[in-house]
Amino acid sequence: MRAQFLLHWPMLQLISFLLLFLFSQPSTSVTQDVVTRLEARYRSARTLQATFLERYTENGRVLRTEAGIAYFRRPGKMRWEYQSPEKNLFLVDGKSAWFYVPADHTVTRVPAKQSTDWRTPLALLAGEMKVSRVCARIEPAIAEKPEASDHVVLFCKLRAASSEARKQGLQDTPAQSGDAGEAVFFEIAEYSGDLVRVLIREPGGATVEFHFTNWQVDPPVDDSLFHFRPPSGVAIVNGELPAGNNEVNP
Repeated sequence: MRAQFLLHWPMLQLISFLLLFLFSQPSTSVTQDVVTRLEARYRSARTLQATFLERYTENGRVLRTEAGIAYFRRPGKMRWEYQSPEKNLFLVDGKSAWFYVPADHTVTRVPAKQSTDWRTPLALLAGEMKVSRVCARIEPAIAEKPEASDHVVLFCKLRAASSEARKQGLQDTPAQSGDAGEAVFFEIAEYSGDLVRVLIREPGGATVEFHFTNWQVDPPVDDSLFHFRPPSGVAIVNGELPAGNNEVNP
């Protein structure tokens, strides 16, 4: 179980840290209007709560579906409570990121600074909610279609990916297919600014997708929810992230 959970940890961060910084074919003006609504929707909140559904696929085949509740608190804290098909916990307390699998009696700990190295879009929700801090460019998605007629899907060109391309002397192209690196998409309710879905396409056909519903702004949540205290008898393992990640500073 722990191995399965850690397998999805890079994807979870890539999503999660698009959300701790948070934030058809619309025109440029519509795109900017939607981004402005997205930022305004969440910027004033100290704490956010949402129900999420996570789906992991490879080459179009669904390998795992999980669901639970996510909490985000400024500055830089979040908690993902996985409730089905089994209980797991992913928590960032501002100093460390924790991955707890109760069935295995094991928790993996990673320094929070390393956990933000994933150049991700979901860091927006626990940060200052400025999309431009994560996305070097944001534009209408070409092939990804919205799940509802009043939603808009936008492609985010990650800043770290854009910088790496320039270092290597490569042309900075949108690369919306994911063949040249992570392709990140936001699905947003056009008129309310609600974040509905985050989709990340990885090279090789892997995709992770997060659906969000039941957003709550500043719910009555105690700060202790964002601190992890290992239960008695649980082994703590100091984890290591895959190499090659570039840090995104809040």
